[in-house]
Amino acid sequence: MGVAGHNDPLLGETTCGSLLQQLQLIWDEVGESDDDRDKMLLQLEQECLDVYRRKVDQASSSRARLLQQLANSKSELTRLLSSLGELSISGVIPDKTTGTIKEQLAATSPFLEQLCRKKEKRVKEFADVQLQIQTIRGEIAGTLQVGDHLEMPHVNEDDLSMKKLNEFLFELQALQKEKSDRLHKILDFVSSVHDLCSVLGMDFLATVTEVHPSLIDSVGAHSKSVSDETISRLSKMVTELKEEKVKRLGKIQALASQLTDLWNLMDATVEERQLFDHVTCNMSSTLDRVTVPGALALDVIDQAEHEVERLDQLKASRMKDIAFKRQTELEDIYAQAHIAIDTSAARDRILSVIDSSMFEPSELLADMENQILKAKEEASSRKDILEKVDRWMLACEEESWLEDYSRVRKICHVTLSLSPF
Repeated sequence: MGVAGHNDPLLGETTCGSLLQQLQLIWDEVGESDDDRDKMLLQLEQECLDVYRRKVDQASSSRARLLQQLANSKSELTRLLSSLGELSISGVIPDKTTGTIKEQLAATSPFLEQLCRKKEKRVKEFADVQLQIQTIRGEIAGTLQVGDHLEMPHVNEDDLSMKKLNEFLFELQALQKEKSDRLHKILDFVSSVHDLCSVLGMDFLATVTEVHPSLIDSVGAHSKSVSDETISRLSKMVTELKEEKVKRLGKIQALASQLTDLWNLMDATVEERQLFDHVTCNMSSTLDRVTVPGALALDVIDQAEHEVERLDQLKASRMKDIAFKRQTELEDIYAQAHIAIDTSAARDRILSVIDSSMFEPSELLADMENQILKAKEEASSRKDILEKVDRWMLACEEESWLEDYSRVRKICHVTLSLSPF
């Protein structure tokens, strides 16, 4: 019963003193000696020291961790500020002597989070700009095909300053301008190829895709190849097409001249000539003025060549009629000039030449043209004399008419005077 009564202190607030008092009561009741009590108290004191020591060690470790965390935060802040090129804000962040460690951590965390978000955004900006730079460089060098995509480039996070970003942006702007200039140059070349193909009657799409498939109209301007090779091949193609245009125009003009000569020679009708207006219209045109689609197409040249060949054959079969027509023209000139020629001998000579195995129609006609030219010159030199002769003959005719008229009047007068009426 006595022991039970000693348990009353346990019903109150438990403290080290109350527990020690309770222990003393128990020892008294048990009858522990003073030596045993001292030993147990010493052991109890040692155990308490061990508990305090552990708590102190734990608190010290926790403080060290917090200090390391604070140091890491400040180090990360310094690194981010340096990387982003920002001005130091160390004065804004409390120093460890101006507050508790946890207060300093609490003050540092918002700045660290803000800078981390800013860094992520800046890294993305750098990556986007560098990707565009690499893409345009690849397009210009021809190592990147149209529509290909590069992997996101690695960004050097040691320098994410606005100065460095502006350097990349300046480089990007220069590359974009170069790409734009190249694109305009390529579009000019493509336009020239289109116009030349149109005049030459060539397939524009098939021709331009030989250089690069992206040059067709259905592909957007920003998707067209702008590489050095594409520009070089386009320039070469334009040069070759211009040379072909010069060659074909010369051929067309030569054929047009031949057609005109043959038509004039054979007195072709207007309707016959109109069938080849698309050929003769370019007979005296300069290269730049020939722009009608298909004007220099190969089928147009073939058509003109076949017509020249047909007219040449027709000319040979009609040579006798043509030569006699020129002879008649020659005879008329001589007749008007009152120059006597042996027409029969001239016509016999023409027949002899035509029947000869060495007959060359162009030489015969050229010879007759020379004769006609000489006859015209001779007739012109006798023009004054002929006009005087004509005036003299006209005067003689008038004098003869007046004499005849005078005689008739005299006869009528005599007749009237003898009449009884």
